[in-house]
Amino acid sequence: MRHGKKVNHLGRTSAHRKAMLSNMASSLILHKRINTTVAKAKALRGYVEPLITRSKEDSTHSRRMVFSYLQNKEAVSVLFREVSVKVADRPGGYTRILKTGVRQGDSADMCIIELVDFNELMLTAKDAAKAKTTRRSRGGKAKTAATPAAKTEAAAENTGNTDNQE
Repeated sequence: MRHGKKVNHLGRTSAHRKAMLSNMASSLILHKRINTTVAKAKALRGYVEPLITRSKEDSTHSRRMVFSYLQNKEAVSVLFREVSVKVADRPGGYTRILKTGVRQGDSADMCIIELVDFNELMLTAKDAAKAKTTRRSRGGKAKTAATPAAKTEAAAENTGNTDNQE
């Protein structure tokens, strides 16, 4: 029984699991987003987030410690040059897991794991949503007064457009 054991072995030996997580972490850092299974993504999150935290302090020791996990010079340099700058003020939670459905061959739950601060679409959508929300409870009266005027103008434009087309 595996009471109290927190490591998901993923059906692999220890050496295979470490090599796989190292390769996946390097790919995630280089490409900022990868497709994988949910179980591997959850294991990867626990593997890569301490490395990103360590990259906030750019010293020879922290670079060597991260390299001992990743074994990829390009990934280490990208981590310390690009990723650590963007996550400098974030207190954790550097990755996001987005579930995408099941794989056709074996019905495995698939997902996308990505670095949070590098998804430009979600960052712009979040800023736009913040700009237009209000918490007033009785703001509907101004909208109802403007709506009939807008409807009549739209109706006038539509009738003019249909006359021009025929």
